[in-house]
Amino acid sequence: MAAGKWSGTVSKPSSPARPSGRRHLALWWPFLPSDRLLRQYPCVVPDDAPFVCVETVRGALRIASVDRHALDKGLTPGMALADARAQLPDLVVVDANPFADHGWLERIADACDRFTPLVALDGGDGVTLDITGCAHLFGGEAELVAEVESRLARFGTLRHALADTPDAAQALARFQSAPAASEAAAIRRLGVAALRLDDEIAVALRRAGLRTIGDLASRPTAPIAARFGEETVAALARLLGDADQRLRPRRALPALFFERRFAEPIARDADVLSTIGELATEAEAELTARDRGGRRFAVRLYRADGALRDLAVESGLPMRDPPSILRLFRERIDALADPIDPGFGFDMIRMSVPALEPLAPTQLQLEGGAVSEEAMAALVDRLSTRLGRGRIARVAPGDSHLPEQGVLTIDAIDAPVPTGWDAPEAGEPPLRPIHLFDPPQRIEVMAEVPDGPPHRFRWRRVLHDVIRFEGPERIAAQWWRRGQTKVRTRDYYRVEDVRGRRYWIFRHGLYDRETPDPLWYVHGVFA
Repeated sequence: MAAGKWSGTVSKPSSPARPSGRRHLALWWPFLPSDRLLRQYPCVVPDDAPFVCVETVRGALRIASVDRHALDKGLTPGMALADARAQLPDLVVVDANPFADHGWLERIADACDRFTPLVALDGGDGVTLDITGCAHLFGGEAELVAEVESRLARFGTLRHALADTPDAAQALARFQSAPAASEAAAIRRLGVAALRLDDEIAVALRRAGLRTIGDLASRPTAPIAARFGEETVAALARLLGDADQRLRPRRALPALFFERRFAEPIARDADVLSTIGELATEAEAELTARDRGGRRFAVRLYRADGALRDLAVESGLPMRDPPSILRLFRERIDALADPIDPGFGFDMIRMSVPALEPLAPTQLQLEGGAVSEEAMAALVDRLSTRLGRGRIARVAPGDSHLPEQGVLTIDAIDAPVPTGWDAPEAGEPPLRPIHLFDPPQRIEVMAEVPDGPPHRFRWRRVLHDVIRFEGPERIAAQWWRRGQTKVRTRDYYRVEDVRGRRYWIFRHGLYDRETPDPLWYVHGVFA
């Protein structure tokens, strides 16, 4: 059964950090590359053997990262590989793979999403969480940190710290060597390396006798900025919470989200769908209160072992009806190529509505049925959910006089284009065919005069004698655009052959003005 729930509106952090009362949890993996290799490829390195990851820097191999054993032996990132081998002849060397390391960090950030939706990457080995207002769900900050450590232990060695600002939390996680009486005292005791500036600036600060953050904080900022640069003052202000500092989440925050946590993980599809229905009911209540609807509903399933599964459905029109939302998710689950693998079960399910749109009341007909637009939208939603987003399309008018750009094909699930089609004249045949060839197909044409209408043409090895024609309809190039001055004019004709078949053909280029030998093409066929 549900152990608890957290639902509401996500708002961007406000600031400055010091008066806002926000809390941040910084996580740092000091040996992330080596931890990744040991867990993904345990046979690569012998047990307890020191190893390093190397990269080529200016034509020389240098250490990019080290494991715990290599660090204990005195090896550090940036050291030349030749010097490291001279110090440790039995050193194991592995090529650095920053792309795989970043993917590993992304997996960690995904796992952190169960604690708060405000998750941001910090460099290539750190993650920062804004835990404001969510620590109580776990019994307090200490219990939340314990839960984080327990669930993320599988990713390797982890250090953490809590602080009011993101920079302060990361600085304490990376550089604090011993506990202090208070957070402010701990920050002031940090070395100037905690500013995370260039090594040259850190060396210059230490040579000037400014070795700790407290030494810098006690000096006037103007001389520091003049001697060491404005970035030093800005980094110090962010670290102390004197600057407006906001966490930038790695994913856009949804307008609404609702979630369920379970004391005992659930594994059956029926239980998952039942929970999605409950969350959809909560979403309906909030959307109704705001007179809004959603066109996209996303569900994230959190497995007990840390794995994630994402499901999302879309609708052509804004909606908030729980049965309709649940039906779309059932269609999505039934259409999956691989069934949902619950593993040891899902211990949390979250539904989010990324964006809200106005939702007008549904107009009913006198006999009580819904308008056909609603029925068509429901059909498009079901087909797009089952077959895929790009499998169902609709045509929409384009703002262009060029035939191939005057009609657009868009995904049917997208919102309809507000512009409408030009109404044809009553009793007149269509001026252009519904389907156009892309690209137009070349034909051979015989005409009485070079710039006159076609008399006979050959298309796909078949000769067609023209008995009727209409035109020409002259379409000029887009001369107002750069690079369009040399594009040729088109003269279009609607022609009918002796068998009654009608074609839309054009001559590409004005005879003797744009080209001495204009070519002909068939652009479409009338039904």
